[in-house]
Amino acid sequence: MAIEELAYGRSTKYFLGPVYNLFSIADNTGMKRTKYASDISREQFAGIEPLLRSVRRSTKPTTVDLYEVFCAVLYLLRTGCQWRFLPGEFPK
Repeated sequence: MAIEELAYGRSTKYFLGPVYNLFSIADNTGMKRTKYASDISREQFAGIEPLLRSVRRSTKPTTVDLYEVFCAVLYLLRTGCQWRFLPGEFPK
């Protein structure tokens, strides 16, 4: 599937890779983390994930769950805290 974007008068195409099974990715700590009001469901994230993966450079495999990083960013936006003051259960 390709998504076309018009930026600065130029047409850019992004090719989306396969959607991975989000439920097979373990979290970073091996434990369940606390659910926060800013979290979205994995089903909602499945619609966003292809866009995030398409702009990522494929230099090395990811070591953290992209869903957890996205939830951490949503937590930052909702609470206004700094990255270093995130709860320890989010990836750093």
